[in-house]
Amino acid sequence: MSDDARYILAIDQGTTSSRAIVFDRSGAVVSVGQKEHRQILPRAGWVEHDASEIWNGVREVVGQALSRADITRHSIHAVGITNQRETTVVWDAKTGRPITNAIVWQDTRTQGIVERLAADGGLDRFREATGLPLSTYFSATKIAWILENVEGARERAERGELLFGTTDTWVLWNLTGGVRGGVHATDVTNASRTLLLDLRTLEWRPDILDAFGIPASMLPEVRSSSEVYGTAGPSSLLRETPIAGILGDQQAATFGQAAFDAGEAKNTYGTGNFLIVGTGTEPVMSGNGLLTTIAYKLGDGEPHYALEGSIAVTGSLVQWLRDNLGIISKAEEVESLALSVDDNGGAYFVPAFSGLFAPHWRPDARGALVGLTRFVNKGHIARAALESIAFQTREVLDAATADTGTRLEELKVDGGATGNDTLLQFQADVLGLPVVRPEVGETTALGAAYAAGLATGFWSDLDELRANWREGKRWEPTMEAAERDRLNRSWDKAVLRTLDWVDEDVK
Repeated sequence: MSDDARYILAIDQGTTSSRAIVFDRSGAVVSVGQKEHRQILPRAGWVEHDASEIWNGVREVVGQALSRADITRHSIHAVGITNQRETTVVWDAKTGRPITNAIVWQDTRTQGIVERLAADGGLDRFREATGLPLSTYFSATKIAWILENVEGARERAERGELLFGTTDTWVLWNLTGGVRGGVHATDVTNASRTLLLDLRTLEWRPDILDAFGIPASMLPEVRSSSEVYGTAGPSSLLRETPIAGILGDQQAATFGQAAFDAGEAKNTYGTGNFLIVGTGTEPVMSGNGLLTTIAYKLGDGEPHYALEGSIAVTGSLVQWLRDNLGIISKAEEVESLALSVDDNGGAYFVPAFSGLFAPHWRPDARGALVGLTRFVNKGHIARAALESIAFQTREVLDAATADTGTRLEELKVDGGATGNDTLLQFQADVLGLPVVRPEVGETTALGAAYAAGLATGFWSDLDELRANWREGKRWEPTMEAAERDRLNRSWDKAVLRTLDWVDEDVK
């Protein structure tokens, strides 16, 4: 790297778009490149991405970010990667071409595989080893579906011709050369979301691979979250630049919020919502519907663990109001529409479009808009949609409190929807806790940048990163306790109306 390398570049490969962000030493954003990719919805419950489109988009946004900062690769000290986690890509090792569309984390087509494996040991069959229940959410069922349903895939996989990766692995492999020597690796945080990793040994479990019928040769090498994996290949605008940090998006946001220690937490408001509460260097198994996951591992250091509350549909509900109902023309309009009414008018919107994730784990649930009267208008529906984000967060925060025995004193938040002041005030109200947004809102990309910069000496230690964190805005709860209890009780009733919807002959 050049002596002029004053910046870190983070590639944020998300569910709806890919971004490249250049950060300076203070953690401030210098420039951003962004490009959306298609959401491919072949049938109900199926959600796909074109992995080649994603890689092309990543290349484009890297160019945008460098151009907008008026710099070249010589100014970039290192590159970090963060990504949508469980989304599954399978590609041909010799041609570099995906054998089918990527299956996205929200996709529920693999419920039959879940039920088949749960018949021997239940949904918690692999939880003690992996920290996760059997669910369509995680990568293992998606790999198994591809092997079972894409013509010739199993035979090719068993011959060692196919590679699997979540999108961090896909980007890393292509960025470091692809078919010409690309690095096939992932970090512990992404590996911990596959349902195939032993949380304690940090190795793939042969017995679980056998249960899913997945050849070990498909899997990437498991590495730490902060080390040099390789350098960008000769055809890249970043050629010879070290790729030195990988964190799954929610762990990256936690790292970017400087929530490194046990008891520290953040909640990200994106396509879905994700609460992460650190538990230290020992994994804690949840008794209340949360996931046990790896928070980060720095080089040769010990892994740090966390409990996670994963909510499938929050920000994507606002997109649904825009794209499917057409009651807003852009996402930002939802706040003004919600403010056109004084309250939700008695309406509650439970967006169980992919079933319910934490803390319920009910794939049989489907979305419901309840409490409707002729009084309810589109303003009430917009308000109910925003409020659903806060209510779902309250559920997972209650679960985290029950698991850890400790109630947070405040909730750090980040993600695109945190630009909505109405949402964050309501969030503080239904939690009865202060809600705090950092000055730098790009915490996911910042976390990946931090991991890369620590590996290459751009930043010295975690204390330097803590010193970078600054409070942007705070919301204090103002709602009376009785009203908070009434609203939460009504939400809980609404959730019950979504359950047991999907029968064998109702999809």
